[in-house]
Amino acid sequence: MKIAFQMDPIGPIDINADSTFRIALEAQARGHELFYYTPEHLAYQEGRVTARGWPLEVQRVQGDHFRLGERTEVDLAEFDVVWLRQDPPFDMFYITTTHLLQRVQPGTLVVNDAFWVRNYPEKLLVLDFPDLTPPTTIARDLDTIRAFKDKHGDVILKPLYGNGGAGVFRLTESDRNLSSLHELFTGFSREPLIVQKFLPDVAGGDKRVILVDGEPVGAINRVPAEGETRSNMHVGGRPEKIGLSARDLEICERIGPLLKEKGQVFVGIDVIGQYLTEINVTSPTGIQELERFDGINVAAKIWGAIEAKRG
Repeated sequence: MKIAFQMDPIGPIDINADSTFRIALEAQARGHELFYYTPEHLAYQEGRVTARGWPLEVQRVQGDHFRLGERTEVDLAEFDVVWLRQDPPFDMFYITTTHLLQRVQPGTLVVNDAFWVRNYPEKLLVLDFPDLTPPTTIARDLDTIRAFKDKHGDVILKPLYGNGGAGVFRLTESDRNLSSLHELFTGFSREPLIVQKFLPDVAGGDKRVILVDGEPVGAINRVPAEGETRSNMHVGGRPEKIGLSARDLEICERIGPLLKEKGQVFVGIDVIGQYLTEINVTSPTGIQELERFDGINVAAKIWGAIEAKRG
């Protein structure tokens, strides 16, 4: 198959952690032809959705992990699969790429399905499952957020469309910074904030569960660094081996059929203790860590699902 990757620049990636790199490596091993471009070079041109990029070869060699062919412009409708893999923030630029990629569907398989990525951002899809999630409020209004904090005491405040742990604050019962943080966030963004009851279980880790085509395939545990609330690996969280609990499987059983129905082939959910906190559909990570810990080749499972869809 002809495979295009819409992703962030490939040069700086960590080849031992980046999920897109592992997916590309597996695709190449299966005989698929690779093409790479960054989202800045996606375009709509008189009825065609095009991208300017490069034929791509990858190899697991630190410092020499990719080779590019001659830069060229391609029509994405001529590809079998396009991977939507750039990282958030989930801003209007990101949203526009989903509108453009949606125009090549269904002839080209976009993974994950662009329409539903746009409608299921990480911190909003969980609202469909309020019994699985911690107490949550989404608001821009300070009085609403303050009332939630007064009710629950110890809370987490974060941008609704952020990623990687950026801008995440824990506000304890005695903390007096809510007004200042609200002023800071609303000063540079018109987006609402999300506030959730703090879950003490995060000290033991924030579990990333990987689902492929709606089915759980394994999990890793991300443990916060000393003195840190956030467990994201971008900010020093430590990945550890862990199994799937009965609660994890219960959560996956609830959400899996919806993810499969909406074309969300590769999804990473976040579970703290007994609670589902995020459903990551934009650019989930964790498959290399899972492969190292448990020997599960998630990339092969992903490509198996995609190849079955393409017939």
